Amino acid sequence: MTNEKRHLEIVRACEEDLLKYGDNYRGVGWTKKPEYADLRYRVMLDLLRGREPATLLDIGCGTAMLNDYLLAHGMDHVTYSGLDLSPAYLQVSRAKYPQATFHEADILDADTVLPVHDYVVMNGLFNFKGSMSFDQMWEYMRAMLVRADQLCTRGFAFNVMSKYLDWERDDLFHLPFDQLAGFLDANISRHFTLRHDYALFEYTTYVYKVPTGADG
Repeated sequence: MTNEKRHLEIVRACEEDLLKYGDNYRGVGWTKKPEYADLRYRVMLDLLRGREPATLLDIGCGTAMLNDYLLAHGMDHVTYSGLDLSPAYLQVSRAKYPQATFHEADILDADTVLPVHDYVVMNGLFNFKGSMSFDQMWEYMRAMLVRADQLCTRGFAFNVMSKYLDWERDDLFHLPFDQLAGFLDANISRHFTLRHDYALFEYTTYVYKVPTGADG
């Protein structure tokens, strides 16, 4: 990556939120109502097909609030693992869930070796770009999507800011559908869903290894 480690700016911004707000939706970078965070978790988990046992890696796990959601909604068929670049977030996550597996790693580092999971989710990693340019953020996102695909056997999900708004912010990453779809089709999988039907200023993408219905 030509902008290697520029993404650490995003980590630092999130850590400032954790220091200011603690273990809640504001502390992981969300600025709206707490129920909007739950909506994101529900939409992310719609990636999973069926209720058979599955392993899930939460990249950019923050304080493991996705695991809070899993447990609160009886999704005990999902074995949760988290990954983050921030020791501060991981300290909170490990204190909450000492039996869970958490990785402090950058998946873009060549020497990072991680177990493969059934599913990978990346919730909020690509919404905020800070002072990075559009092209720098797009390069980072492309690299992360390739790695996420390598770390799962069934599929992965992520969200990004919508372009279909009457406003945009310079510090947020608003990505056109066609640009993302063209990259996924050419480099990862043609089996994907772009989901723009929920009440937030973003969209979520589900990427699968095989078409819906073809994996049982």
